Amino acid sequence: MEPLFVDLALARRVELAEAQAAACAAQATTRTRTGAAVERIAGGFAVYCGANSPVTQAIGLGLSGAVSDEQFQQLENFYRSRNEPVRIEACPLADATLFELLGKHGYRATEFTNVMARRIANGEEFDAPGKGITVETVGEKQIDLWALTVAQGFAEKQPVSGEILEVMKMFALAPGIECYLAKLDGKPAGGGTLSLRDGLAGLFGASTLPTFRKRGVQSALLRARLGRGAAAGCSVAVCLAQPGSSSQRNILRHGFQVLYTRVKFERDWEPKQA
Repeated sequence: MEPLFVDLALARRVELAEAQAAACAAQATTRTRTGAAVERIAGGFAVYCGANSPVTQAIGLGLSGAVSDEQFQQLENFYRSRNEPVRIEACPLADATLFELLGKHGYRATEFTNVMARRIANGEEFDAPGKGITVETVGEKQIDLWALTVAQGFAEKQPVSGEILEVMKMFALAPGIECYLAKLDGKPAGGGTLSLRDGLAGLFGASTLPTFRKRGVQSALLRARLGRGAAAGCSVAVCLAQPGSSSQRNILRHGFQVLYTRVKFERDWEPKQA
């Protein structure tokens, strides 16, 4: 299959698909919790979905042109007014002004993420899950089980907070999001999400419970979501992985390539005085 060439148009399409999914999650959260907010800034989205939430960050900035001092101040005000550190997922194809402003305002790089993608051929089919593994889409009645399984997969053996579970459930119920639960011999083993937007299948938020790792669960989840993306007419699939991780190695086996490495930049604020 012909490899993808990443240009500004593709990078914008990829970044905004994820940003819009996060924005929808925040908007869904407002139905059960006050304080969640979304603001369009510098061509991207600033999202607040609770303190320290994985959805609370800015994505897609600087992919539609230069970022002005006023726009950057708007971004900082959005998070500072909520007493939350600014976290910006920056695409390397963003306008150079974004990186100039990050340096000027003392931001530090805290995380690297490989954005990986592959083409989906028209009518492409994918192998069924391995022996003993099933993958099914999740309805509202199973959202609690799905959220706990995926959250616990990320948390390893640490307890999962009720706040994180609530955010995950709201993300799962957002428009354009589908949730998948994998079982091994009938027991919940892992899960993930699929975002269908603009002809792009976003395979996000997948995890496997420690007990069930290295038994084909992640591969089954990947293939199931790729198959759904193909059936929905998507031409490109995208997922995320930490550089050099076992997840990246598994994703590469399924025909993905590294498009670019995204960098998370952060800035903390001095605590507000009581």
